[in-house]
Amino acid sequence: MPVEVRIPSLGESITQGVIIRWMKREGERVETDEPILELETDKASVEIPATATGILHIVQPEGATVEVGAVVATIEPLPAEVRTTSSPDQTPSGTRAAEAPVPPPPGPTSVSPPQAKEAPPVTAQSPLLSPAVRRLVEEHKLDATRIRGTGKGGRLTKADVLAYLERERETAPPTPTQESPGPAPGTPEAVPQAERAEAPPPPPPSPPRLDRAQEEERVPMTHLRKRIAERLVQAQHTAAILTTFNEIDMSAVIALRAQYRERFQKRYGVSLGFMSFFAKACVAALQEIPVVNAFIDGDEIVYHKHVHLGIAVATERGLVVPVIHYADQRSFAEIESEIERLAGLARQGKLGIHDISGGTFTITNGGVFGSLLSTPILNPPQSGILGMHKIEKRPVVVDDQIVIRPMMYVALSYDHRLVDGEQAVTFLVRVKERIEDPSRLLLGV
Repeated sequence: MPVEVRIPSLGESITQGVIIRWMKREGERVETDEPILELETDKASVEIPATATGILHIVQPEGATVEVGAVVATIEPLPAEVRTTSSPDQTPSGTRAAEAPVPPPPGPTSVSPPQAKEAPPVTAQSPLLSPAVRRLVEEHKLDATRIRGTGKGGRLTKADVLAYLERERETAPPTPTQESPGPAPGTPEAVPQAERAEAPPPPPPSPPRLDRAQEEERVPMTHLRKRIAERLVQAQHTAAILTTFNEIDMSAVIALRAQYRERFQKRYGVSLGFMSFFAKACVAALQEIPVVNAFIDGDEIVYHKHVHLGIAVATERGLVVPVIHYADQRSFAEIESEIERLAGLARQGKLGIHDISGGTFTITNGGVFGSLLSTPILNPPQSGILGMHKIEKRPVVVDDQIVIRPMMYVALSYDHRLVDGEQAVTFLVRVKERIEDPSRLLLGV
């Protein structure tokens, strides 16, 4: 009896996804727990494994939107004798193998390779011309093969023809004028040349009209991009988002990182970045001001006992936020290792449901792209998100002296329904204090 492959429960509020690709073909043998399809949800792409060993029969095609619990394929179990004797690459008995294409009969031994056929000339009657272009070519009796096409695949556009006509008009030699024979005997003298009315100049050519089909490219939004858009709008419609700012002198962290970077790399096998310092500083600040780590659920405030820290990662498919679970219990090295692991999975599109679920607070770093200042948007249902920005040397006053220091603007966006301005400002100040004096992070004070 065939075994059904259903879309499993995908965690927090995920009810559907889009089949991006089948990793196995129709009629191909699959093994239990072997990934057979890639599903894109509103948070990440996940791989769905086979639920049995057997022959795959696909029910839902690539591109289909499927709900949680939907049957997307069935697996026909193998006969007992096949399971024990066949290798995964062999076609089981009773299953019709895909017929290999019959090779063409061998030709003469000295056949020369076929010559590429020349493309037929483009004429006014060519099907490669659009109706508007064909009408212009016929109206002006042009040879379309002499006009260079700039459209897709070298096709002529209306703008190409109009530009060609303009060039021909500009380069055409002036028409010679015949000398007047002069007045005939017995007739009044001709009007002097200077007094003759000059002919008005020709009107300037009208600018070519843009062919919208040639100027634009329409691409359907991915399921992930549509869901990102929906969630961002939802955040602004359901939360009272407010942003507060501060600036941080990065001198101490930069110096500490430079001093121990190589030793840290050798000891733990990961690079020491700035993100782990901010992660540890945020954890300490969230423990001091727990309301920023809470969220509203109906008429209740839900406080989290631990910090599950989301780190925003930019990928080709869009922004995803994998989660460092129990960040409050992790060391610098553990945080850096987890960031490296999650970022790699995110860029490969291989994040699991657990990797993107359960976040309580988020950090996003626009500084890696050169952003100097921004107002990040909340990641619902969270009540706070910290935005890091570009480190830039600026003149600042230290002990009544103007000095140059590497400075970073930081922004905290928060849900003002839950978090008061005093709490938000205090949170940023606590982060600032620990970054500017990183020994406090090591000592836990």
